[in-house]
Amino acid sequence: MRKPYDGALWVRKKHERGTGSTPATVQLDKAGIAFTTYEYAHSNDHMDDGYGVEAAAKLGFDEHRVFKTLMADTGSERVVGVVPVSGHMDLKALAAAVGAKKASMADPKVAMRESGYVVGGISPLGQRTHHKTVLDESALQYDEILLSGGKRGFSIGINPNDLIAVLGAVAAPIGTW
Repeated sequence: MRKPYDGALWVRKKHERGTGSTPATVQLDKAGIAFTTYEYAHSNDHMDDGYGVEAAAKLGFDEHRVFKTLMADTGSERVVGVVPVSGHMDLKALAAAVGAKKASMADPKVAMRESGYVVGGISPLGQRTHHKTVLDESALQYDEILLSGGKRGFSIGINPNDLIAVLGAVAAPIGTW
């Protein structure tokens, strides 16, 4: 359940095909996937909790429904994990989900270069380099989850099954609380 937003103006709108503004929305448009866009005024103040927590607070969504995109390195490849902003990514579980022995967080500069996005705006969609993607299975309990739309202050609402389909992703228990 959303709580009322008490801060800067935000916009929620059903996305109309052909109006893509980021590589993430362009990928969804090309795939014919329905989604909703959410915009809010991003602030660098009080970023101790992270960009995703800021999005959840400003948009009035439960932190379990707002997901962050993290990149990890397995030694042989980089993989993307998508987990709720309310927790952390279990690197051992992520490695197991992609058939690797171990994983460590990728350097933020590498994540930005390979995704084409800035930290705080990295989306699993429309990345410059395609990576295996694992979505935390907790997402499957919702009809819509929020994730970065490719820039700070811009989120996408999408059905998790559609996200899995468009990315060729898998769902696995990779989040910890």
